[in-house]
Amino acid sequence: MARKLITISDAMAIPSEQFRTIRTNMKFLQPNQEIKTITVTSAISGEGKTTNVANLAVVFAQEGKKVLLVDADMRKPTLHHTFYLDNDGGLSTVLARQQLWHEAVQQTSIDGLDMITSGPIPPNPMELLATDTLTTVVEEMKATYDIVLFDVPPLLFVADAQIIANLCDGTILVIGAGAVHKKAIVKAKSILTMSQATILGTVLNNVQMKHTHYDQYSEY
Repeated sequence: MARKLITISDAMAIPSEQFRTIRTNMKFLQPNQEIKTITVTSAISGEGKTTNVANLAVVFAQEGKKVLLVDADMRKPTLHHTFYLDNDGGLSTVLARQQLWHEAVQQTSIDGLDMITSGPIPPNPMELLATDTLTTVVEEMKATYDIVLFDVPPLLFVADAQIIANLCDGTILVIGAGAVHKKAIVKAKSILTMSQATILGTVLNNVQMKHTHYDQYSEY
């Protein structure tokens, strides 16, 4: 199911401005290190991580960055629907060494934003992620693009997010207001810490706003 990208449909809306604020804040989070590879995850499903990573990719591209969005959720991939792309090949076929990563890159309708879809759902997602191929691919992506964003499965369900977060410059944890218990958030943070991931911050999603018809609001 395609998600609505508020940063495209209404660039002047409050949620769109909040995504731009996140983009700006990231420039000051690690002053001694350039942040180029970013994992976006959540504690459980349904918190809005995929919608957030898609909109973040858009605002980075709107700034003039060369952006690559990677659907690394090889269990329940959906980003190809959001950008109306085919999913015949993608990350799973790259990690299975059936094609090179740059061959799996597809252009989106947004200038400056490319994407690698998840590819066909493999029987062994975690085993594919735990190979040296992923490490090499991430480094090559980092050398080619200004920003690389990874949409990964929720932390409390599988270890996929931990593997990718360990390889990236930073991780953003999306928290769905009213959708997740505090204990789950604490556990998700602990998992990232144990994975030696750099936590850049959190995005509080689906906060009800007064005096506006939008019901999604992101805080960083």
